[in-house]
Amino acid sequence: MDLDDLIAVQHGVLSRAQAHACGLTDRRIEWLVASGRWRRVHLGVYAAFTGPPTFEARVWAAILRAGPGAVASHRTAAYLDGLCDDAGPVIHVTAPAERHVRTKIDGVRVHYAHRLPHSRHPSKNPPRTRLDDTVLDLVDVAPHPRDAEGWVTAACQRRLTTPERLADTLGRRKKIRWRPMTEAMLADVTDGAQSPLELRHLRRVERAHSLPTGHRQQRITGHRVTWIDVDYPPYHLRVELDGRLGHTGEGRFRDHHRDNHATIDGHATLRYGHADIYANPCTVAAEHAHVLTARGWTGTVRSCRPGCSAP
Repeated sequence: MDLDDLIAVQHGVLSRAQAHACGLTDRRIEWLVASGRWRRVHLGVYAAFTGPPTFEARVWAAILRAGPGAVASHRTAAYLDGLCDDAGPVIHVTAPAERHVRTKIDGVRVHYAHRLPHSRHPSKNPPRTRLDDTVLDLVDVAPHPRDAEGWVTAACQRRLTTPERLADTLGRRKKIRWRPMTEAMLADVTDGAQSPLELRHLRRVERAHSLPTGHRQQRITGHRVTWIDVDYPPYHLRVELDGRLGHTGEGRFRDHHRDNHATIDGHATLRYGHADIYANPCTVAAEHAHVLTARGWTGTVRSCRPGCSAP
């Protein structure tokens, strides 16, 4: 590839090594920089244009500075693929694990991965991780279960992938943070009793804290047939466990209408997602107990462990 083609493909950015491969000497490169035709972006990386760089140009510069085999990843790859609308202040790249970037790169966070050849997308420009790997990379660095849940849900809501594809990619990873919750999310892609989320609620919320046992997948007839995930008929309390990914549009409004009708009929509705049940079961139990007690339950909440916040 000649110099002009290379510059066009890489959004106006190239490395010193690439310039050498195209026949430019160090002296020529130095003259181009001194004359203002080029400018240095990072050590050994140049922009062959004037004016502010595009986001793609900044990504290319970070990739070239990180070295051969590096790709955009994490939030940067997510932004490039439309998974999020805010790229954030830092460019994220992943480099092969056997190599280490010794000096800090301004505005760039470098990650390292052993399985980068498998997670790298074969053709996208700028080079980046595959969408499913990007989602799981973000899950792995998520500081809170709700953040991890948000990335998985966003990927499916925006129809960039499917739970089945994410589950397949997850199965090939040996280590990842929030694995149990993520596996449960991906298993809960269809409605039905005894889903992982429902089982978690039964064991870690109800049984662990000695709450009343609810009726699961309760069929309610009326203007239309609806199903309640967990129903406590004596106390007019219903609990909805939102385990469905990509649940937007008509389905979301159907939930709103169901909640509204339940309220009109005198029922209270509590709604939880995976992050609530997996990260904060004691808090969920406390909320259940508060509503149940207000509606006539005379039982006592049991502490599930030292430091439990439910009682």
